[in-house]
Amino acid sequence: MERIFWSIAFPGFGQFLNGKYIKGITFIILELVINVRANFNEAIYYSFLGKIEKASETAEIGWLMFYPCIYFFAMWDAFKDDGGGKHPLTFLPFAFCAYSVTVGLMYYSKIEIAHHNLGPVFLPMLFVIPGILIGLLLKILLTFLLNVKKEQN
Repeated sequence: MERIFWSIAFPGFGQFLNGKYIKGITFIILELVINVRANFNEAIYYSFLGKIEKASETAEIGWLMFYPCIYFFAMWDAFKDDGGGKHPLTFLPFAFCAYSVTVGLMYYSKIEIAHHNLGPVFLPMLFVIPGILIGLLLKILLTFLLNVKKEQN
């Protein structure tokens, strides 16, 4: 679990804790390149100041859309290398978080909650919730179906 939390803090740190230095360096480089090209830290800064318009203007969405995949894959990889993910479908919540956060990025300018646009940082963060739920439900459903199929054979 510690590896996931370090990967949340910064992609690549979980890999370093697992002794996977080449992967860690790769994730850190990818995170830095995407972060800088997307102006992500500036968008986060303006979002937390409540300047959603400025955050939207600052963010380079084309680059920012790469971030969820790297971010959630780094978490999954650190978790897996630390001995987690023994079940073959454990990756599903991580993958569906990457998908749903990317969808949140694509639609952040069109979706309002309580008549407020949450911008390119907060709306995608909220989209983690359906990603986890869909991933967990699929994992449960597929596990059930695979068990039924095994019992029939």
